[in-house]
Amino acid sequence: MAPVPPGAAKGDYPWWLVALAVVALALAGVIVANDLYRQVFGVVLKGLWVTIFVTLVAFLLATLLGLGVALMALSESKVLRQVARFYTEVIRGVPILVLLFYIAFVGAPALVAVVNFAVGPLVAAGTMEPVQVRDLSLMWRAIIALMIGYSAFIAEVFRAGIQSVDKGQVEAAKALGLSRFQRFRLVVFPQAIRVILPPLGNDFVAMVKDSSLVSVLGVADITQMGKVYASGSFRFFETYSIVAYVYLFLTIGLSLALRALEKRLRRGIAP
Repeated sequence: MAPVPPGAAKGDYPWWLVALAVVALALAGVIVANDLYRQVFGVVLKGLWVTIFVTLVAFLLATLLGLGVALMALSESKVLRQVARFYTEVIRGVPILVLLFYIAFVGAPALVAVVNFAVGPLVAAGTMEPVQVRDLSLMWRAIIALMIGYSAFIAEVFRAGIQSVDKGQVEAAKALGLSRFQRFRLVVFPQAIRVILPPLGNDFVAMVKDSSLVSVLGVADITQMGKVYASGSFRFFETYSIVAYVYLFLTIGLSLALRALEKRLRRGIAP
């Protein structure tokens, strides 16, 4: 008798994925065969690289900032711990859309004012021109907002992952004479990353979806390109069907890749 695949007896065969693949192939056939859908797809696809760029840069910066905040939260300094807690609680309490507007129209002018104050002597001497608010593009304002918004959540992911490492191993590394940085680099982080990666991947998928919010600032991403085309052609059903199709292709593809990575990590730590 042939072996039964794991999970098959429980009835959890991924029929949802089969159904989704059938729908995706059917819609791909419509795009190829129908001139209108093909035109909409071409327009929407122009914003794909902007979406990818905004997501990758914002997530990389958010990861670095989140790691720094997590290390502050685990610091022996009470002041640093309180500052990290204040940051995460405040940022997590503000919706991403509100944060986008705040950074774009409040934070950016404030940052420009600070920069101009710092370089005031150089401007007075005529060696450089004062910085203008328009010099900071709306796309970079959106990237900064996403970075700040997600760094608070990523900081909690790092903090939980680092705290999951057995304290006995840290004490053993300390007994061997390793410095604090060496203990983190050689003992703590390699073990914590296995716990951190799955939720970190989920945050990345969530950022792909939340990157659509940058369209409210006029950034030419997938959603903005679709919005512009739909408002000019009044083809709302066709346009937003294609927009949803592209986002589903990105997010579900990433989710499946992350699940495969998580399974490999689980096999790596299995006894």
